[in-house]
Amino acid sequence: MKIKSIQTYILRTPLGNERFYSSQCSFPERNSFIVKVETDDGLVGWGEGGQYGPPEPVAAVVKHVLAPKLINQELQNPMKIWEQHYADTRDFGQKGTYIEALSAIDIALWDIYGQMLHQPVHNLIGGPFRKSITAYATGCYYRGEDVLNYKASLPKLAEEARSYVDAGFQILKMKVGLLSIEEDIERVRTIREAIGPDTCLLVDCNHAYNVFTAVKMAKELEKFNVRWLEEPVVPEDRAGYREVRSSTSIAIAGGECEFTRFGFRDLFVGGCVDIAQPDICVSGGFSEWMKIQALASSFGVTVIPHVWGSGIALAAALHVLASIPPSPHTAHPVPLQNEPIVEYDRNPNPLRDELLTTPITLQKGKLPVPHNPGLGIEVNLDAVSKYGSEF
Repeated sequence: MKIKSIQTYILRTPLGNERFYSSQCSFPERNSFIVKVETDDGLVGWGEGGQYGPPEPVAAVVKHVLAPKLINQELQNPMKIWEQHYADTRDFGQKGTYIEALSAIDIALWDIYGQMLHQPVHNLIGGPFRKSITAYATGCYYRGEDVLNYKASLPKLAEEARSYVDAGFQILKMKVGLLSIEEDIERVRTIREAIGPDTCLLVDCNHAYNVFTAVKMAKELEKFNVRWLEEPVVPEDRAGYREVRSSTSIAIAGGECEFTRFGFRDLFVGGCVDIAQPDICVSGGFSEWMKIQALASSFGVTVIPHVWGSGIALAAALHVLASIPPSPHTAHPVPLQNEPIVEYDRNPNPLRDELLTTPITLQKGKLPVPHNPGLGIEVNLDAVSKYGSEF
């Protein structure tokens, strides 16, 4: 079986009045870079890569650097292909765009590999420990025309938080970092009061703070029984991560901006995080995720992937989450405590909701793991045409 063609697509949809903000920027649109790999036997694999910046650089790497090396080549084990491509681009592509492009290709090749072997991806990367994953709602960003007028937005913030609980979520993640500590703590208080004491609350800073501010914020958040503090400082500041982690009882999460096993090795050796968050579409795809997970388990670090993007990215995350053993093992694993959970972005995103012919939807607080061969999904080509164009 040989690789016949590789097509790249950039998908975009403007959000208009539904624009939202994190501590770093506004989100006026949702975009995704996806790749379609087809074999001469007619098998088709889909992948996704690059989640944070413009998709065009990632698409260019796939089209002009990686694809020419693959077309008309015999399909081999995706891990071997990953290692060959990484070796070819190591001198200039150890992080960033090149690894994001590698991620997209790798996910698509595992999709084909699973179809070829008549197995879902999770069977090929360790085997499933569960058929569905407890989901946490990612929401409660900054919204509105005057995003800095936080007091005016508090009633809607409370309403949004309650809507997630009403939808069946037992875990909610909110954003902080755009405002002062005092103003953001008022937002935290509003959400905690809205969801009650029994709903788990996670907080994401998107690396908004220096160390002393993050330490102060963590002490305030302890009062609201926050279960994890995500990206408290910039990803380059490993010493800062350690200092924040040593100062609080809240678990420190990070790694969505990290790449490959080598980047995560440094996080683990440095004692920077309690929870590692590799994004499968960013950190190296399935092939590299297996190595990151193995490293994490040897350091006693929990792995809960970051998930952003289209339905392809969500499906990929569900496969890896199915294959993570309870850590540590107990007879009754508890979500977040020793059982993995999946990020389920609740912001507007037609690329997540419409790209798959059968969207992945919440069922009693959980997302089902696709069980058909490969990624186990079917891409809606009408949605590809509606929201994107070939690059």
